[in-house]
Amino acid sequence: MICRMGRSCPDISCEAIFEPAEWKSVFMAVRQQPPPSQPPCLEQIVRLVSQLGGYVNRPDRQDPPGVQTVWLGLQRMHDLAWAWMSFGPGAPKALV
Repeated sequence: MICRMGRSCPDISCEAIFEPAEWKSVFMAVRQQPPPSQPPCLEQIVRLVSQLGGYVNRPDRQDPPGVQTVWLGLQRMHDLAWAWMSFGPGAPKALV
């Protein structure tokens, strides 16, 4: 579904599918810069997620990521999102 949505509706907000913790953690992990204040388009986040799964996103590359690289990237994204919610900005403070 994510591959199809990324291809058929590339310009919609990524928050149509991904939670803020998911896309923000992926953005920081892949781009190594703070996430933007506005959610990026779905196509951009699908490419970033697929890079976690092994997709090589060259500047001149036109073909969209495949199902397997997106699937592998989603598995890594879930770990990153968990770490984002546990230790990242806005994580609950430890009770001491």
